[in-house]
Amino acid sequence: MSTHEPRLKLNVVGKKEIANGIFEFELRDPAGQPLPAFTPGSHISVRTPAGLINKYSLSNSALETDRYVIAVKKDEQGRGGSVSMADDLAQGAQIDVSLPENAFELTNKRTDYIFIAGGIGITPIYSMIQYLLGTGVDTFKLYYLTRNAQSTAYRDELNTSTLQGRTVIHHDDGNLDNGYDLWPVLENPRNSQIYCCGPRFLMEGVKDMTGHWPAGSVTFESFGTEAKQAKNNIPFAVTLQSSGKTIQVDEKTTILEALAKNGVIVPSSCESGTCGTCKTGLIAGDADHRDMVLDESERHCKIMVCVSRAKSGDLVLDL
Repeated sequence: MSTHEPRLKLNVVGKKEIANGIFEFELRDPAGQPLPAFTPGSHISVRTPAGLINKYSLSNSALETDRYVIAVKKDEQGRGGSVSMADDLAQGAQIDVSLPENAFELTNKRTDYIFIAGGIGITPIYSMIQYLLGTGVDTFKLYYLTRNAQSTAYRDELNTSTLQGRTVIHHDDGNLDNGYDLWPVLENPRNSQIYCCGPRFLMEGVKDMTGHWPAGSVTFESFGTEAKQAKNNIPFAVTLQSSGKTIQVDEKTTILEALAKNGVIVPSSCESGTCGTCKTGLIAGDADHRDMVLDESERHCKIMVCVSRAKSGDLVLDL
């Protein structure tokens, strides 16, 4: 994250555990001033107490101007940012955040919406639903897939009479055989916009089931750390164009991790190559692209440093 980007210092005025291991934070301006506006599906980048930069979707309605609300899933297997948020960020503290950005934008080009959320992926979709209801739009259906009731964020809010008939909440109890069958929902394309947010396996399943839908009618955003792709990994080095510094990346380490160990922090979120947060300029080198974000026109000049690597030789990055 560039130090030249506009930043906000916000007060943590509320913190609560809204599901097992999921903590909601309410952020407000210290002087009580309105916050910069955002659109449904937006996120902010947060400097966590551990010093890492993590992206979190805003889960409150974009019609609200006085607060930002984020929900953080504590991930013991992550880099430590979510753990530090859950354990070390207390009500009354102050936190450094970016202005809102949106890579998961709600469109008004369709007649209705299908929302598919997995786990913590409900956060941007919950913001979208509140915005739609606040503007008088009720032509949507939510399919929210979680492990169990205890791990379901915003369960009570989504079970209200207002949303009756528009929300399906399904628990698989950790058994894939108990997964919800989305094929009847997606089999017949119509003039709907689909938004899918959740783990990579959910997104890939929805992508497979919507290949026959019109171009542009399905939008994805990912949450959750995925297993590293260790197959065919080779060690290599990355050189930072600005300083000429060279950093080694071994078979078990991602570029993102190697950079962080050397004090170079690149904003990140999903760490699965699906959200686009850690997109970095590629100056030279033969990259092994392993993401779901870059199109062919970008692959010669961009790289997702959370999952992608070098095919052979070294890489030069625009850092």
